[in-house]
Amino acid sequence: MKYLKIIIAIVLILLLYYFMLPAINLSDPSFWTFAFISFVLFNIVNIIFSSTEILKVVINNKKVNKKSYLLFSVIFIVFGLIIIINVANSPLFMAKSYYNRISVNNSDFTTDVAPVDFSKLPLLDKDSSMKLGDKVMGQMTDLVSQFEVSNQYTQINYNDEIIRVTPLEYASIIKYFTNRNKGVAGYITVDSVNGEAELVRLDNGMKYMPSSLFFENLYRKLRISYPFTIFGDINFEIDDDGNPYWIAQTLKYSGVGLKKEVTGVVILNPIDGSSQKYKVEEIPTWVDHVYSANLIIEQLDDWGLYKNGFLNSVFGQKEVVKTTEGYNYLAMNDDIYLYTGITSVSSDGSNIGFILTNMRTKETKFYDVAGAKEYAAMASSEGQVQQMKYTSTFPLLINLENKPTYLMSLKDNAGLVKMYAFVDYVDYQKVVVTESSEGIIKAAQNYLGGNITTGEEISKEITINSIKTAVLDGTTYYYIKADDTYRASLKVNQNILPFLSVDDKIKITYKESDIKEIIKIEK
Repeated sequence: MKYLKIIIAIVLILLLYYFMLPAINLSDPSFWTFAFISFVLFNIVNIIFSSTEILKVVINNKKVNKKSYLLFSVIFIVFGLIIIINVANSPLFMAKSYYNRISVNNSDFTTDVAPVDFSKLPLLDKDSSMKLGDKVMGQMTDLVSQFEVSNQYTQINYNDEIIRVTPLEYASIIKYFTNRNKGVAGYITVDSVNGEAELVRLDNGMKYMPSSLFFENLYRKLRISYPFTIFGDINFEIDDDGNPYWIAQTLKYSGVGLKKEVTGVVILNPIDGSSQKYKVEEIPTWVDHVYSANLIIEQLDDWGLYKNGFLNSVFGQKEVVKTTEGYNYLAMNDDIYLYTGITSVSSDGSNIGFILTNMRTKETKFYDVAGAKEYAAMASSEGQVQQMKYTSTFPLLINLENKPTYLMSLKDNAGLVKMYAFVDYVDYQKVVVTESSEGIIKAAQNYLGGNITTGEEISKEITINSIKTAVLDGTTYYYIKADDTYRASLKVNQNILPFLSVDDKIKITYKESDIKEIIKIEK
């Protein structure tokens, strides 16, 4: 009887572990939840198999015997220590370490962000991509009854194309059993620029999926392979050759569940279940989402809150800032960047600047440009067509003629894009909306009054015949005549432009427009 109750308790605890899948790690909160439930299960089994204990509880009204009292005391001591450790690691005493969770450097927007290339502009948001993905799936009669489309739709930079990618999933438990030998048939890609959606069929199906059961379940596979690792967000991505992978964040905490930080990723092949663990500095460059948006926002809020200590964050609130509600992504330099505004906690009127964070490296830059909040710009664009009751997507922040500008799509009740709206980042009352049927280039021309660059970049060497300056909207521009007429903002290269003169030879990269816009210059 003694050994039987131990065996039953062990079986129940193993079943609990099978379903909860906690990391065997003292800093993981789920481990302590598992430990506590396991302790309760063990004592329940012990009581059930001990008539003496039942009599003590029922007749003598005693909750536990001396041994149980000792065990419960240990539990209270452990949880008491956890509370003490967490208080010691809280912002109350460690405000500076919370401030330093993310390194933020000041930078110049027009230097870092190239002028918008409308041929590579991701106009489709996740909702629109999901509709296109469902449409493609609906056309696959041999698959639609067996699989469904996951709602992952991870935005990635795939061979210099901005796409969203999402896997298929087993449609039900029964469909898992009938298809598990072959696995999930493929994944869907949606081009975020032109809306082209495609179902990519795999020669060998994906077996390790969230909808799989038993030891083929993705989360169970990861846990069994890495029992001591704390996992965060898990994203679906494809490499440069189109091979599918699961990208699972690995995390560490201070204390128990405090000050979460990414230590790397586990990349798992969903076809054969093979996986490899990488530290942050070792992660392949094709991986776009190492850090989650929610974690970056959390760390940015700590950066804005605890710069001058904990007490200042509560009382004086000097120089305390926070992120604005919502975020979006920019694709630059073969990486994905998170964009969000920064505003003062004492004022909701406008942004004091905005942040760009590389989702792969966590490199973060702050741009000290005061402007409109994102939701104010959205409301302003909706107000232009309020009779239509269109709703605005969250803004894209683009570099339009060397000025940060909000770009939004306006959708009808069916989720179809009906109009494009350009809103001045600094003055959100400057709004121009254009029918989507006229195209994004025409919409930009309407906003700018006709002058707009194209996406084509040309490099060449020129000899200056004449050079003049002019100030437009607070920005100094240099107008250069050579074999043609060119224009360059001072921000393109402050170390060269002011010192140019007639007959100088320079190397330039420019984009076509009425006046060719120089985006790079060197001597």
